[in-house]
Amino acid sequence: MQRLKDLMKEADVFVHGYRADAFENLGLGRDMRRSLNPHMIDVSLNAYGWSGPWVARRGFDSLVQMSCGIAALGMQEAGEARPVPLPVQALDHATGYLVAACVLEALSKRATGQITSARLSLAGTAHLLAQHRCARVSEGAIVQSSEDFDPKRETTGWGPALRVKAPMDVSGQAMEWALGVGPLRRHDPHWS
Repeated sequence: MQRLKDLMKEADVFVHGYRADAFENLGLGRDMRRSLNPHMIDVSLNAYGWSGPWVARRGFDSLVQMSCGIAALGMQEAGEARPVPLPVQALDHATGYLVAACVLEALSKRATGQITSARLSLAGTAHLLAQHRCARVSEGAIVQSSEDFDPKRETTGWGPALRVKAPMDVSGQAMEWALGVGPLRRHDPHWS
């Protein structure tokens, strides 16, 4: 626990996706994190939001799709007898982009002396997406092709892999990772 506190003291940004009460139960609630590092941008993600009876409930994309009605709509659209979640983890993907946007906005504000934080939830993203329903596509199904992948092979802890191309770029900069994916706990926790 002390190592985590030491890392927080030096962090510019802390992004975490634990249940709303997880850090409080460890003695690292919002006030404690702020006291450890008043300049740290703190972005929190929770499955079911930050108030209400499900605030501390565990959850992930597929469960939230089931509980918020997305899978019920999928069942209706597909004419199936069982819930049909989306074929991708759309809530994870969309919320990830929102997290990144919050971090960038907070960094911009911090440059002017303002420290901000953000709280997001998969259920909140589901609500946003449900407000902007798309027209049903009846033909022209998406087919995977080699054009979907970055041509550069990446060495991972499990062998060579291809990454799906990023949906956009920033000023023509290629996405690159200094470390490839691999098993958890393969590195000591420290800032480089």
